[in-house]
This record gives sequence, structure tokens and C-alpha cells, in this order.
Amino acid sequence: MKHITHKADFCVIGGGIAGICASIAAARHGMSVVLMHDRPVFGGNASSEIRMHICGADRADGKGLRESGIVEEIELENIYHNPQKNYSMWDMVLFSKVKEHKNITCLLNCSCNQAQTDNNRIISIKGWQGTSETFHEVYADIFSDCSGDSILADLVKADYAIGRESSSQYNESIEPKKADLKTMGLSCLIQVKRHNRKIEYIPSEYAEEYKDMFDFAKLMPYRGRGSIEGCTNFWWLELGGVEDSIHDTDKIRDDLIGLSTAVWDFVKNKADYKAENYSLEWMGFLPGKRESRRYIGDYVLNQNDIQNKTNFHDAVAYGGWSMDDHNPEGFMFEGKPTIYHPAPQPYEIPYRCLYSKNIKNLMFAGRNISASHAAMSSTRVIGTCSILGQAVGLACSIAIKNNTNPRGVYEKHIKQLQHTLMEDDCYIPSLTKPISSLTSQAKYNGKGTLFENLTNGKERNILDEINHWNGEQLILSWDNDIFVKQLRIVFDSELERVEKNMPFMWEEEIYNSQMPKRLVKDFDISVNIDGKWTVTHQVRDNHKRLVKLDINQNIQSIKIENIKTWDGLDKCNIFSFEINN
Repeated sequence: MKHITHKADFCVIGGGIAGICASIAAARHGMSVVLMHDRPVFGGNASSEIRMHICGADRADGKGLRESGIVEEIELENIYHNPQKNYSMWDMVLFSKVKEHKNITCLLNCSCNQAQTDNNRIISIKGWQGTSETFHEVYADIFSDCSGDSILADLVKADYAIGRESSSQYNESIEPKKADLKTMGLSCLIQVKRHNRKIEYIPSEYAEEYKDMFDFAKLMPYRGRGSIEGCTNFWWLELGGVEDSIHDTDKIRDDLIGLSTAVWDFVKNKADYKAENYSLEWMGFLPGKRESRRYIGDYVLNQNDIQNKTNFHDAVAYGGWSMDDHNPEGFMFEGKPTIYHPAPQPYEIPYRCLYSKNIKNLMFAGRNISASHAAMSSTRVIGTCSILGQAVGLACSIAIKNNTNPRGVYEKHIKQLQHTLMEDDCYIPSLTKPISSLTSQAKYNGKGTLFENLTNGKERNILDEINHWNGEQLILSWDNDIFVKQLRIVFDSELERVEKNMPFMWEEEIYNSQMPKRLVKDFDISVNIDGKWTVTHQVRDNHKRLVKLDINQNIQSIKIENIKTWDGLDKCNIFSFEINN
């Protein structure tokens, strides 16, 4: 057996969307990163192996609360490269996005199973890569557990919780009077496809073992809503909440596969769900998990924080999904499988929920952050997890550059973290992005007054509030020559759109997703030096919301022109047109 040692600034365990965003954020800010993931593909619950689409604060109401930053960049890449919405291509989009960062070392098919600590600090972790029969040992300054199950919790003796707290612990009305170890369950999702002819389904012998285990007449009225369209992505195929959601995973998977096939037999062959023209297109054999261990940080987010929209001075992310609390009995429960407790949009999530209370250099992002069971029922969704991951990766870079630890970032550098997150297109509800002084001093299109919508620090339209400039040409100019290092532009990618990154039901015809119509596709950037305009950048087929372009010149003016949106218009919406030196 081989043994390879790695040294890095940052080690991330878990390559789901949270882990990907954490790794990329750190890498883009100069950190060397090792990303250890126990599966052959990235994406976690969003990968082709489990197939949960990305959802978050945006829900389906079109209010402009879709998560931006790295996750929006990834979703736009998927529309551009994978308009047919093929899951293998989605895996490739994620793989390519990670691999384009040469300072990220990827260890796929590698399961973390050992850790070395000293004085409440992680020294190294070790993983087994079965495909190459190799042990990988990673030494790093800071570690982030984005594994979902919090694999490091027991290995390094970090404080953590599991199950449901008593209602009295955090004064939460959602919780039971007595604490227990019950969790939300696991699901093996299935996907179906519509055809133009009748499709037969003959269940396997394995399904026969399960067909009499469930009283479908009592259970199905609360699931599927009586039609194949109402079944959506079959998220309610759920078991394991009353078992050990970690150590019983394989046994639960076997039962979920039996349940899935038995349910499809019922829908296709025994009930009037109008599913004659549908086939079982795909079955998941890797369970998607909703809940297991949750780390304890310097703060524990709870139900009251969400319901009251508590304002945190260290807010670094936000949520907006309802407190979606699934019954631990899962499919066995004769009632509604979940209760959607209201969560105001958006609520804030503090940085203190993202690092360990007792392990000095341990951070975490995903469904395992420091939150009560009730709060986690909202924060666990993938869109929210993605921006938590980006906050963790950026916080790591700030900690290392300032020779401190994650708690030190909270104590001395929280404003820097917040400002840099907003610089990288992450929205923090109660804050506005600081605008560079040179941008604030500029004349806009020859006028001597500031253009408010480009300098108000609000880089999205949200809840009917308009914060964009619209036009064909935008010029910033100054009375004297100034040195410009970089131009930062935020375009309109239609954050109010409700289409998900991947489908949960397949139609007869292949998908053909379109880029957001208002997003800018083509544009030119020119600078004015000594009265002469020179084109510095001609950008074609742009598919990013946040665009940063190097200028590195002394200039008098800078402009964007020759604009074309993906809908073919020559006028566009711009949320920020900012220069930095």
C-alpha cells in the first residue's frame, strides 16, 4: 500500500457543493487546498449519484433571493455547457470548476478515517483511497469538515449534537418536550420519464419482498397528491430517522430501494396516478441524508433567530427556506411527511456558527453547522450550504494571512470577511458593499453627479427594489489620470428565476435550457489615455454575473459598450461598475 503526504494551507473534507465552494473560495484568495471526497464525483446530494436539485432562499417565489457568488457561477456554467441538463455533464461541470484551480489538490474516492490532534488543534488527517490502494495524509493549518456527517467530530473530539433538543433548551416551539436522538430520514430518490406511448413496469423479485410492508392506501394520500406530476422528485421516499442515520446507512439503503420499487409499482400498476406513459428512468442507490451530527460553535443558531430575523453583527450568509421539519418516521408516518414551519426571507446566519467551540483550527459548512435541529431544518438546503462554504473558505484565507485562527477572524477581522464576501458577490442582507473611493469620485457618462444605483452597494434587485443601471453605454471619467488595477462588473443574471439547476422529472423531448435573457453576452471595455480610446477587452459569450478584468494602467476614462444580452438586446442592467487600484 502506498502512503502519500500532503501539506497545504487548507484541507476540506467533503466535496459536496459546500465543500466545493469552500475550496474554490480559499484557492482564489491564494491558499493551497487539499479537497478530500469519498465519492468518484463531486456534488454530494446534488451529484448524479443522489440527484437533489439546488434550492435555497429563492424557493419558487421569484423575489430575487437566489444565492449568488460561486454557486451562481457554477449554475450559469451548467446552463452554458449543459443546456440539455444531462447529469453526467453536470458532474463534469463541477469537476471542471474545481480542477481549473491548480492550487487545489483533489483526492476523490478517499475516505477520511483518522486524525492526529495536539492541544485541541488538528495536526493532520488521513484518508484511504481504495481505487489506488493509497493512504493520503494531509497536514494543514486549518481544516473544514463539509462531509455532512461530520466525520471529524468523533475523530478529533469536537463538541457536537445529534437528534432533537428539548423545547426548553432553546425555547423552541417546534421541538419535542423531551430531547431524543431522532433525526430526519434518508432518501434514495427516483426519477421518471414521460413517453408518447404506454410503458410497462414489471417489479423485480426484490420489490416483491416490500410490497406488503406498507399500507399504501393510508400512506400515499399524503404523498404524491394522486397524480404522477404530484410525485415530483419522490423526496418523501424516506426512512431511517428513528435509526442511526450514520451507522445504519447501508441497512436503510436496502430498505429504501425496496420501498422505491414498491411505490413505483403502486403508482404504475395499482393506483390511478395516470402514469401509463411514464417509465422509471433512474434509481438512486446512494442515500441522500438530511441530518446527522451538528457541530457546536461559539453560537448555536435556533428557531427564534430565524423566526425573528435576528440581526447579527457577524452575519456572513443568509437563509430563507422554511423550517422544513420531516417526521422521523418518514414514509411510515401516517400523516404529512413534513411540516413547513414559516421562515421569514431572508434571515441571517452568523460567522460564529461556522467554527468549532473547542477545536482551534476546525471549521465546517453544510448541514452540519452549529444550529439546533429546528434551525438546521432550514439551513440544510444546498443553496444555503453553498454560501456557508464560500464564507468558510474566505475566512480561512483571512486567518492564515493574518496568522490567526477561525475565532481570531471573528474577534479582529469580521468586517474584512464581510466586505470581501460582498466583493466576491455574496449577499449579506443587512449590509451594503463599500464602494471604492475612486468609483465614488467618478463622473458617469459625462455628468458630474453620482449615479446612485451604481454606488449604493446593493447589487441585486430584491423584493421589488430596483438597484440597477440600464443602458447601452456606460462611461466613468475623472479630472486627472488615475491608476486602475481592476474593473469589477456585476451583471443581471435574473436572480429571480425559478428554474432549478437540474430536473427531477424527465420529459419526452430533451431539455434545452437557455441562458438568462438579461445577462450580458458580449461587450467591449475601452480606456481613454491622453484623449485616445483603446479597446482593452473584447468579451464574447460571457456567462458570468460577476466579471473582474485586469486593467493595470493610468487612465482618464473607462467605458463599456457594444453590449449584447443573451436575448439580443443592446441595452443591459448593471449592478456594479467599479474600479479598484
